Order: sequence, then structure tokens, then C-alpha cells
Amino acid sequence: MKVLIAVTHLLGTGHLSRALTLGRAFADAGHQVRVASGGFPAAQLNTDEVELLQLPPLRSDGVDFTRLLDETGTVTEAAYYARRQTALCAALSDMQPDILITELYPFGRRSLAAEFQALLRTAHAQPRRPVVLASIRDILAPPSKPKKATQADAMIAEFYDAVLVHSDPVATRLEVSWPVSEMLQAKLRYTGYVAPPAAMPHPQNAGRGEVLVSAGGGSVGDALFETALLAAAQMADIPWRLLVGGSDATDRIARLTAKGSPAVIEAARPDFRQMLPLAAASVSMCGYNTALDLLQAGTPSVLIPFDAGKEVEQGLRAESLSPLDGIEVLRSSDLTPASLCTALNAAITSPRRATNELQFDGAARAVEISIGMAEGRA
Repeated sequence: MKVLIAVTHLLGTGHLSRALTLGRAFADAGHQVRVASGGFPAAQLNTDEVELLQLPPLRSDGVDFTRLLDETGTVTEAAYYARRQTALCAALSDMQPDILITELYPFGRRSLAAEFQALLRTAHAQPRRPVVLASIRDILAPPSKPKKATQADAMIAEFYDAVLVHSDPVATRLEVSWPVSEMLQAKLRYTGYVAPPAAMPHPQNAGRGEVLVSAGGGSVGDALFETALLAAAQMADIPWRLLVGGSDATDRIARLTAKGSPAVIEAARPDFRQMLPLAAASVSMCGYNTALDLLQAGTPSVLIPFDAGKEVEQGLRAESLSPLDGIEVLRSSDLTPASLCTALNAAITSPRRATNELQFDGAARAVEISIGMAEGRA
């Protein structure tokens, strides 16, 4: 079967990473997959087995997701949005997919509602319309106003066959972060977490015994990195490594290196997951993909949820994980070199947590659900 996944990441790269993991699972099952990506290219992500269609890219202006910037860094104009919409709808018409998946929309990406709705209308106008599915992570940004949930419900009721919730309901149900109506409840399909297979330890032992400090693939985390450098000086008996993401990583690395810390400072690495099982500890934010990497590896972890602007998603996720062994949570307002050292010592000395108690086969399960629905329509 043919599968089209539409995704736009605006700040970090987690949405695209999850879409690619899902796409590879379809490809591994013998299906043709195209991922239409509307965010900026992320060279560190694995695009094997997936046809990647790059739309004219957008990014948010920091944490302002209503103010979107184009590839020149200027506020996006109507003509640029029109180019994206035309390319996205043409991709669907050309491919004639059996399955269409929109990542996050309509629960988020409201600033891109016009292009997603055009895509959905195009899908429903096909001679044989595809099964239409929404793909969402474990925890969403809660709606700031009741009408946002009502509007999402209206879109689901009109256009969607089901909603794939990439969570283990034993750990986190959608109700934690989003109001679930009776209509929506009937369309939810829990898949388990969407994660690639657990990584084997790094063959060159990279990361062994180190504190790995990361902030995902976006241009965020400067305060975390700067605090980590000061904390590293107080824990000189453990080597530290900072992994800096974002399109401006080179400039950020130069600024951090100029502070004269003995810590290794380098760009975010594609082998990060292989480093985690060997690390003494991880210091990171708490995005979906990072949290799953840590859960699969069992690495002692200090989580500093991203909470700039009105962001609460990572805080809710960190709170749900905090009872687990070897996980400590620090709010950004409480982050100091001393508090980071204290949290690290607590995480490192805790019992090693189990890595086999949650469902991490969400991509394969999502494929089974999606293909089953498409075959049922045949």
C-alpha cells in the first residue's frame, strides 16, 4: 500500500523524527512511504527507506508558534504558504495514497490549518479516498481555550477515521493533557510508544562514563548548556560532553567553548542513542523522543523540561516519569550548578531502572492498525 505522512516541525526535530520512525515501519512491512516535511531540514535524522519530500520550510520565531519564518528568516507571506499548500496537495494527488497521516494536526499546528485542511479536502475528493489518520504523541499542549478542543473535535469528526495515540495507556492516557469527548474516545487507537529498536552500546565506547548533556535537535537549551559547564567544574571527577543542536550549532559551540570548560562540546550526534547505555548519566530536556531514548537505555537521568513561553507538555511528561528509579526532575527556574549536581548524584546513586516494562513497539502496531483499516475499506 501507499502511505503519505504530512509533518511540520517548527522548533525542535521531534515531530519529524517520530514521523520518519513511523515511515520506516511502514517501509519495513513492504509499503511505499512518502514523508512530506514542512520544517527545516535535519541532516542528523535517519531518512533510510523513506522518500522525503521537502516543502518550502518554516520555523517558529522562538517559542512564538503563531509567528512563522521562512528560509530567509523573514515573516512568512501568503505566497510562501501558497507554494507549500500547492506542493502538499500535489504530492497527495500524484501519489494517490491508501493511507494519509497528519502528524499533530488537528490537535496542534493551528497556524497551518489552511494547508492541512486543503490536504484533507483533496484527500476526500479522490476517486478512492485514503484512510485518514491523525498521529499524536503521548502528551499534547493542553488547549488554552475550550474552543480549540471543540474545533479539533469538529475536524476529527468530519475528516478522520481514527487517531493514533503513540503512548502506552498504562503509563499515560490522552486525558492527562487533552479533553477527550465521547466522539474522540471512540476514534482513539493506542499504539504504544513510537521508538526505533533499542540501541546497542556504542561500538567505539563513545560516551562511556560521561555525563551527556543534550537539548534535542533545535536551537534551544543555551541556559542548560551554560549551567552544565559550571556544574562540570564542580564534578571534575566525571567527564562531561555537551551535544549542541540547531542550524546555528557551530556558532553556539564556539560561544560555549570560549568559556574555557574542560567539557567536550560538539554538535548533536546521530549516534547519541548508542552513547546513552554507556553514559554515567544524561542531562536533557523531556521531549517525546528523548524521553523514550532514556527509557529504553535505562540511563540515570536529570530532566529539565522545556517551559519557555506557555509550554507545559514536557513538564507533564517529566512529572509522569519522575516516580521511576534514576530519574530526577528540575524545573528551569530551579536550575543552578549546585541543584544540577545534587540531582545528578541522586540519579546516579539510584537503583538502575528496568527497561522492559513499557510498550516501545508503537510504530509496528500503528502499521498494523492503519493497514487493517485500509484493507477493511478495500
